[in-house]
Amino acid sequence: MDCVWLITCICAFPLLILLISKWYYSYWKRRGVVQLDPEFLFGDMRDMLTGKVSTGGAYRNIYSTFKSKNLKYGGIYLAFNPVFIPLDLQLIKDIMLKSFIHFQDRGNNNNESDILTQNLFRIEGEHWKQLRNKLSPTFTSSRMKMMFETLNEKTYQFKSIIDRYIETDGKINMTDFSGRFTTDVIGSCAFGIECDSLANPDCDFRVYGKKVNTPSRLKQWMENVFPRKLLAYTGFKMFGDVEDFYVNIVSKTIEHREKNQVFRKDFMHLLLQLRNRGVLSDDGKFTKENNETGILRDDEIVAQCFIFFVAGFDTSSVTMTMALYEVAKNIPIQDKMRNEIQQVLKKYDGKLTYEGAKEMEFVEKVILETLRKYPVVPSIPRVCTKNYIIPGTNIKIEKGTKVEISVWGIHMDPEYYPDPELFDPERFSNEEKAKRPDFAYMPFGEGPRICIGSRFGMLQTKIGLAGLLKDYKYTFCKDTPENLSFKPSLILLHPKEEIILNVEKI
Repeated sequence: MDCVWLITCICAFPLLILLISKWYYSYWKRRGVVQLDPEFLFGDMRDMLTGKVSTGGAYRNIYSTFKSKNLKYGGIYLAFNPVFIPLDLQLIKDIMLKSFIHFQDRGNNNNESDILTQNLFRIEGEHWKQLRNKLSPTFTSSRMKMMFETLNEKTYQFKSIIDRYIETDGKINMTDFSGRFTTDVIGSCAFGIECDSLANPDCDFRVYGKKVNTPSRLKQWMENVFPRKLLAYTGFKMFGDVEDFYVNIVSKTIEHREKNQVFRKDFMHLLLQLRNRGVLSDDGKFTKENNETGILRDDEIVAQCFIFFVAGFDTSSVTMTMALYEVAKNIPIQDKMRNEIQQVLKKYDGKLTYEGAKEMEFVEKVILETLRKYPVVPSIPRVCTKNYIIPGTNIKIEKGTKVEISVWGIHMDPEYYPDPELFDPERFSNEEKAKRPDFAYMPFGEGPRICIGSRFGMLQTKIGLAGLLKDYKYTFCKDTPENLSFKPSLILLHPKEEIILNVEKI
């Protein structure tokens, strides 16, 4: 009898698992939302979870699938987790702007014991709102102008380094070069440290920057699949292997500046003003006076410097690389950029100034078109923080439900961008921009959680391209990939192939 019971249980167990999984995988269907055909354990994301396709690529494919069915939204499963996929731009606008209170969090793992996750990108709720208000003044136009020369001085080394490439074999690894340039810029602006990775590619900042942007597949899988409370309980740290490096760097920098009253026109100085005085000022002081009250803790400074470095160096370097890849393929566009750069430099006596950079309108169009075709942040995550009814329906998106907006899918949608594979900077003329609906272009996000450092990123990229193009021409060589694929192990959109170009002096 016991044997029969055991055999019955063994036989029934797979059936029970099957029934439970079918119930889980009918979540969207039971709510009247069109879904795909989920697969046990993987849901609709096998290729992403097994490392065959990037996160952005997976959501772009899903966007295209639902779009081909003329749907305004759909539902998928990330492993067993239901994810809502909005396609309609009015619905996306409602989620990201009008009904922001229902979707104000990103859903990323963060806990107080994991210092580096306490940054503006990951934190949530009231904590995010308060910190956003504190940090917003650090990226005004006047602050960008203050940091301009710190950014621009990093281009002074371009000539000697590029000339060396020309003398060697006439080729430049633009993936590596752009990464080293932006590492030096962000290292200087965020930490006040001269990384000098343009001269020394193996400097610590470059090494640790690469570590951060190549997290293990296991960590990404755990963050995507497991509940955040479980991750916090187990002591999971997304950036544990690099935490000590960034904490030590910031601590030493703060100690040195306060001890020696060092003033630099950079992000760290602004954070120290907020920490000690509670306000930003242009007097160069960052120590307390009278009853001034600070509004930032040391661990918050570490986390903000960390995300400024991580978000700034890789996103801008990829954008620079992809822009040069496209204009090396489209020489008339490259020539037009160079002509504009040279005309602006001539106007300002050969010097690149903040005002001059703002006048480079065609260069900006090229950057915007690069971010359309290759959005470095290819999808935007949200989590429902308050039950939400889809307008015009009785369908409820429940609190805790994940939402994913495919920026790459929208940017490559022929409804908004005819012939989307064509690289055409004139899509961003005032006339063309006026033809497109709101939220058809979101390389920096939209709404209250739009990237706070977008202006800095654009300025850094523009300065880098101006420095690279004013005296040099770039073309394809035999090592340049004709067709691009993207690293499946990264959340950011990053070409798998190294972008190697011919470079020649003009």
